[in-house]
Amino acid sequence: MRSLLLATTALAALSMPALAQEEPRTVEDDVATSKDSGTVDRSNPEMAQVITKLMELGAKPVHTLDVPAARTQPTPADAVKAVYLETTGKQPFPEPVGKTEDIKVDGAEGELDARVYWPEGMADGGEALPVIVYFHGGGWVIANLNVYDASPRALANQAKAVVVSVHYRQGPEDKFPAAHDDAIAAYSYIVENAGEWNGDSSRVAVAGESAGGNLAVNVAIAARDQQLTEPSAILAVYPVAGDDLETQSYIANQNAVPLGKADIEWFVGHYLNDMSEAADPRIDLVGSADLEDLPPVTIVAAEIDPLNSEGMTLRDKLEEAGVEVAYQNWNGVTHEFFGMAAVVPEAKEAQDFAGSELREALGSE
Repeated sequence: MRSLLLATTALAALSMPALAQEEPRTVEDDVATSKDSGTVDRSNPEMAQVITKLMELGAKPVHTLDVPAARTQPTPADAVKAVYLETTGKQPFPEPVGKTEDIKVDGAEGELDARVYWPEGMADGGEALPVIVYFHGGGWVIANLNVYDASPRALANQAKAVVVSVHYRQGPEDKFPAAHDDAIAAYSYIVENAGEWNGDSSRVAVAGESAGGNLAVNVAIAARDQQLTEPSAILAVYPVAGDDLETQSYIANQNAVPLGKADIEWFVGHYLNDMSEAADPRIDLVGSADLEDLPPVTIVAAEIDPLNSEGMTLRDKLEEAGVEVAYQNWNGVTHEFFGMAAVVPEAKEAQDFAGSELREALGSE
């Protein structure tokens, strides 16, 4: 926690797929390029296209921006759409699903925006479907349902499940634990009302990316501790899981695009009330959280990502606690790759992997 405290204080002062690999390349392979971005040179060709396009669109590191600018600048999703148009000559279109519906769900202190996705060909009633409650990324500060539209579409089709993607209160307007409290409240509401969307409340999973991956794990812990309906599975895609900014992957990827070390310092500086909160078990999952008696966890990891090391540590801590874990790391791709299946083959592999694990856990094979 000390490294996170010092770094963020300084910031405030300034204002089995075959291609998947079990472990990323070593820090020695990458540290030479970490003094500049190096991301394009280290990326697989399709990933490099996306990162190049993101920079061409004018995206800047979030730590150089104020919050309104960070929330409105081009996103990796915008870069994917632009690359798709250039490479296919076709206007981008989202992955087809059965249908979508924008709704409101109860949060901890008011209604939250949410979006329901039905799997393709399974939107017209019939047998009740499993439910996945999904939380988007953005460091608990930026992004929304539209930025993270591709992943819930893929999960709906892959898992043959109704996916409810939930927005939540964000910092700096709403500080920790606002997003965490909203995630628990929204999960409880969705389980209770699953039948409204032809969902089966006895077959529920939680999923999320980055900050949302952290929320997904926290929801499962809260469900266990508060005697809520417990999820059957957790999907955590490159989750925020620790408070140590000096891990191997933080060193190797300190200036990576789209997420570097200073960006994470910026996010936590805007979400946490005080840097001592970095040691809270809801943030530092690998340090002080009780991980026993959780449902099976699937972890998706990206090599070119400051969070890579803590994803591996989370895997190890879960296994030590007796939790079943399925883990895969993809080399040559960056944080945010999971929703890029339209142009990045590794994203499709990761979605296939996650979908297979979720179908098995939810009984939707």
